[in-house]
Amino acid sequence: MPIKLENATERHDVSLRQVHVEDGGRIRYRKTCEIDGQVLTEDEIGKGYEISKDLVIPITDEDLAEMPLPTAKAIEIVAFIDRSSVDAVQYGAGSYYLTADGPVAAKPYVLLRKALERNEKVAVAKFALRGRERLGLLRPLGGALLLSGLHWGDEIRSSEEITPPETELTDDEIEGALELMETMTVDSLTDLDVTDRYTEALHEVIEAKAEHRAPKHAEGKEKTAAPVVDLMAALEKSVADARERRGESADGGEATVHEMPAKPKKKTAAKKATARKTAAKKTTRRKTA
Repeated sequence: MPIKLENATERHDVSLRQVHVEDGGRIRYRKTCEIDGQVLTEDEIGKGYEISKDLVIPITDEDLAEMPLPTAKAIEIVAFIDRSSVDAVQYGAGSYYLTADGPVAAKPYVLLRKALERNEKVAVAKFALRGRERLGLLRPLGGALLLSGLHWGDEIRSSEEITPPETELTDDEIEGALELMETMTVDSLTDLDVTDRYTEALHEVIEAKAEHRAPKHAEGKEKTAAPVVDLMAALEKSVADARERRGESADGGEATVHEMPAKPKKKTAAKKATARKTAAKKTTRRKTA
């Protein structure tokens, strides 16, 4: 089907220019030819592959267009797989909406989207973009098809070189971590109140400088990371803080943080699990109300 690619994401970063500290003058970068020193425009700059220091093979746009590659001018669907089988670390190579290019493409576009909506599978696709062949997943999102770029398998670094040594943990510590996870669990990302505080603060600094005034200070105290001395105490404090942020009681009622026993028995663990489920049901009813 004829399609076009449209960016599915947008950046809201604040763009900062490089300036001369002494007088504030803009720093400019010029592209020059190392042979004749001539300053070049974008139209005068081509591509080349360096075989050695003194030998560069020019590669033209015509060379790239005539490559014997099926994906050079089309997105090729090579398979369908369960979405859950793709490790999240492979994501991050760009996201694009596919738009139907013309009325002829509308019917197969909608057909593919509806077929993908009716199961848990996604399409594995290969496509060429910005001078290289890429791997991606094709899935429905709203009324459109979304192409999420993937890293190739050989681009993913092994985690073995940064894995910490084996560390002994008690059952209490693991139970405490599970309780913290349950307290902080939400249904989806849309339930979170998250804001890019850095960009907000940077905008305030820029506006204050432009208005020749001091920037406003952020509300609240700056949080600093402290070394964990007592892991259980840290876990219990984190649970209390998380419940306080959710508007739950931290010193009584259903949201009380109880001290965990030093040597939990199977019956005690079962009671804890039942208490957690009961608290979760009460929290759900309160949210609905």
